[in-house]
Amino acid sequence: MTAGKRKKRGRILSVVCILGIFVIITFAAPWICRKFFYPKAYGEYVELYSDRYSLDENFVYAVINTESGFDVKAESDVGAIGLMQIMEDAFKWTKRSLGVEHDEIVYTDLLVAEYNIEYGCCMLGYYYQKYGSYELAAAAYHAGTNQVDIWLEDGVIDINDPDANDIPSDATAHYVKKVMRAYRAYEALY
Repeated sequence: MTAGKRKKRGRILSVVCILGIFVIITFAAPWICRKFFYPKAYGEYVELYSDRYSLDENFVYAVINTESGFDVKAESDVGAIGLMQIMEDAFKWTKRSLGVEHDEIVYTDLLVAEYNIEYGCCMLGYYYQKYGSYELAAAAYHAGTNQVDIWLEDGVIDINDPDANDIPSDATAHYVKKVMRAYRAYEALY
């Protein structure tokens, strides 16, 4: 075989290898994203409580992913715990909303996946029902309903067309953008 033919064969082989790698990556990318970046852990609880509180499962997964990266034992510097990073005051409010069946549950029980997801979904469901959008539900989850109500009353945010860029708190705007980016990724991947 001449040097020219070997060179041509080498180029063809290189192109075939590159195309093969491209095809593998193209077909494997969604699996890789689902497995490592946007998993759906704790599905039985997410399905149950997202349905109970009229939420899109993908939104709940986006919040869990953003809050704790699916670490059931996560604790923040400010004291939020569990998958959905619930603060003690929010726990107490939600516990009252849930009623007698939750009398025995204490704050540290939120380190159990089922309780954490139930309480987080209860709060998110309330926020979603109150504001009618996942953007504002995420903003309320991060900054509280009082703050979101102030932004709405002041006209800083339009309840009919909420935009994270209009949120005056950089931390809350960043949080809402992260949650909504994850939500769109979950919708696209599943």
